[in-house]
Amino acid sequence: MTSDTPHPQPGKHYPTTYGDFGAWFRKDSDCLDYLEWVRWPAGFVCPDCEAVDGWRLSDGRYECAECGVRTSPTAGTIFDRTRTPLTVWFQVCWMFATQKDGLSAMALQRNLGLGSYQTAWAMLHRLRSVLVRPGRELLSGIVEADETFIGGSSAPGTPGGRTPDEKVLVAVAVERSDPKGFGRCRLVVIKDASTTSLRTFLKDTVEPGSTVITDGWQPYREATAGLYTHQRHVALGALAHQLLPGVHRISALVKRWILGTHQGSVDDAHLPLYLDEYVFRWNRRKSRNLGLRFYRLLELAARHDPVRYRQLIMTKRPSKTLRPPPQTRGKPASMELSRPDRPWRAVFQANSG
Repeated sequence: MTSDTPHPQPGKHYPTTYGDFGAWFRKDSDCLDYLEWVRWPAGFVCPDCEAVDGWRLSDGRYECAECGVRTSPTAGTIFDRTRTPLTVWFQVCWMFATQKDGLSAMALQRNLGLGSYQTAWAMLHRLRSVLVRPGRELLSGIVEADETFIGGSSAPGTPGGRTPDEKVLVAVAVERSDPKGFGRCRLVVIKDASTTSLRTFLKDTVEPGSTVITDGWQPYREATAGLYTHQRHVALGALAHQLLPGVHRISALVKRWILGTHQGSVDDAHLPLYLDEYVFRWNRRKSRNLGLRFYRLLELAARHDPVRYRQLIMTKRPSKTLRPPPQTRGKPASMELSRPDRPWRAVFQANSG
C-alpha cells in the first residue's frame, strides 16, 4: 500500500479494533513482516538505486541484485538500530495514534513497564518527528488565520502570572467547512507577528487564491497581498471568538491539551513537535476507524529517515526549564504474547489444597 492508494481497507490492510491489533501482532516477527509490507507493498525496492530485483538472505535482510547493497525492513527508518522490540514499538504506535488526547512519556513508561523514562520520551519524540507528510496538501477554500502565545513560565515577581515575552508565538490557520464546522488546521511557531513572518507562514500553509480571514492586525494586509482574498474583521474583546471561531477554538484546545496531558511541561525547543502531533490528531479526528490512524502513522514512520537521540536533545538555544531524560538506558522486554496459563486457576487450586 502506497500513498498512491489513499483508501486502504479495514480488516485487510490494518486492524480495526484493539482486539484485532492484539491478534495481528502477537510476535516481533509479525510486526516485522507488516512493517516490511508497509514499506515495500509491491515487493523489495533498493533504497540506494531503487531497483526492484533482489533476494532475501538467511538473516532476514535483502540484497539488491543491481548494486549489491544489503538492507532490512527497519534500516533507514525511525526503527533503524532500535534496541526496543517491535511489539513494544507497535503498542506505542497504536496508543499514540488512537488515544484522543495522546499520552505523556511518564504515562507510557507506566503503562508498558518500560525500563526508563528516557526510552519512553525518545520513542514518543521519534514518532512526533515523522508526522509531517512530505508534499502534504495546503489549506484551501476559506481559511481563518491568527496568532496565539503558548507556553512560558512564571516571571519573577509575578507569582501565578505569565508574560508574553516568556511565551512562544504560534501562528494558527484552520479551514472553514461548508455549511458549518472546520476542516484541517496548521500550527507553526513563528519568530514574530511581522509582515514577513506572517506571509511566510501563509505561503507555506495556505493555497494561493484562497480566502483568508483575519482580525484587524495591520501586517496581514501586506502578508496576503497578491496571493489571497483578504477579509479583515475588526473585533473588540468578547467578539473576537465570534468572528474567528475556528482559530480561537484550536488555540484553546491545544493549550488545554498541553496543560492536561503533558501537565504544561512542554519545553519551548520541542514545542514544534508537540504542535505537529496535535495537527496530526486534529486532521484525522473524523476518521471512521482508529486503525487507519495507526496505519498512517506506520506509513510515515517507514518512509522517514532515522531519528537519533542526539538529534532529539539538540536545541538551538539552552533552556532553563528543560530537564533532559536520564542518561541510563533500559532495553524493554518483548511484548510477544503466548498462550496464558491462567494464573488465577493456580491460585484457586493452591488455596483448595
